[in-house]
Amino acid sequence: MAARPSPLEWARRRRAERGARRLEAAGARALGQLGHLGPAWHVVDWPRVDPADVLLDESDDNRAGFLAIGPSGLFAVTIADHGRARVLVAGDVVQINGKRPPYVTEARRDARRASKALTSAVGHPIPVTPVLTFVGSGVISVYGLPKDCLMATHRELDRLLVAGGNRISPATAEKLSRVAQHPSTWTTGGHQPAADYRWYEDGRTAADKAATHR
Repeated sequence: MAARPSPLEWARRRRAERGARRLEAAGARALGQLGHLGPAWHVVDWPRVDPADVLLDESDDNRAGFLAIGPSGLFAVTIADHGRARVLVAGDVVQINGKRPPYVTEARRDARRASKALTSAVGHPIPVTPVLTFVGSGVISVYGLPKDCLMATHRELDRLLVAGGNRISPATAEKLSRVAQHPSTWTTGGHQPAADYRWYEDGRTAADKAATHR
């Protein structure tokens, strides 16, 4: 017979379950907005954290994320659920309830990791743009946007992603989405390099001409 959990263990388990449900709901709200983008766009769930890093992760479990791939390029979308709390943004600094979670740093890290894995998988440099998306009803006050990281509320996410114009062909977006969905991409980079990934402008990324939103 299994031992009954202590009150503290039970409370922690209940908190984790509530956090998981909240994350799922926040992710669903952000994904729902992308339904307006049409069939040229692809959303891919991906392992944002390496297995070895999971044991060292001391975060508050208040983020989720996915890859968005379409004509404007590739985006690593990191979701921050702030609920009713007010958010203050000043460059790289995000403050919520007196705390300063490293959301911008983590969004950049996720994008670099996705870019490295996809580049290794296809044998061609694949730029990935970090996007920090806030889900919640609290007021967001922006005193300066971070560099090299896009930012939007979940209601504006679709408009933010298409603001970069056409960077890659629909066929390339489709191929990259298939690569991103393959488990080996995130473990061994086991795909064969491909030469038919067509980017419209060499040396450009989806963030080059993207509009700023808040």
